Amino acid sequence: MPGLSVCMPAYNEEGNIADMVADVLTTMRPRFDDFEIVVTNDGSSDRTGQVLEELARQHPELKPVHHEVNQGYGAAVYTALSHASKELIFFTDSDRQFKLEEIDRLLARMDEADMVVGYRAPRRDPFLRVLFGWGWSALVTLLFGYTARDIDCAFKLFPRSLFQKVGPTVRSRGATFSAEFLVRTKRAGYKIAEVPVSHLPRRAGSPTGARWDVISRAFRELWQFRLQLWRESTARETRMATD
Repeated sequence: MPGLSVCMPAYNEEGNIADMVADVLTTMRPRFDDFEIVVTNDGSSDRTGQVLEELARQHPELKPVHHEVNQGYGAAVYTALSHASKELIFFTDSDRQFKLEEIDRLLARMDEADMVVGYRAPRRDPFLRVLFGWGWSALVTLLFGYTARDIDCAFKLFPRSLFQKVGPTVRSRGATFSAEFLVRTKRAGYKIAEVPVSHLPRRAGSPTGARWDVISRAFRELWQFRLQLWRESTARETRMATD
């Protein structure tokens, strides 16, 4: 089995992070001889950063990375992925809403796809968050074509080589990061497979995805991404016409 980097963002997850790290260690040790846990503390105002440093002294597999100030969900994800060093990357969230042992479902499909992504079946979030999520996925599909049914599901597995090629082209650093990453992955010619995964209610902490500032930033980034793709397409057509 190749080495695995488990990559997670964390913002004000003091109530979850210690148990989340314990969950990862318990789940991955029987499955991988070589793995690491890369967690980005995204400028948390609680003790998330301190807890991570205390845990890192106990568990050499844990590699915390700290943002001095909160930069946004996508920025935290990008930092974690950028610090991964193993052949495979497993991306998830640190809020303990997934059953980590279901990584087996993703591993089983890696021989037929370049990236395997989960979709929450069903999603165990408050009604408004589920509604917003459905509308967001529908909008992304309308603007860019189909990539996945649950674009923001934080349960994805892919080779680090894929991120090394696609990651630097992704500019979104807010909630649009996952959408842009999937769209650019598909446009780069990679095959994406989907599997259903369990989703659990949040046990501690508060989600930030329904905040107005997060939502407004996501729509701005989505529109900027659409404009960027149009510019890239125009530039490509101009080059082809002059060759």
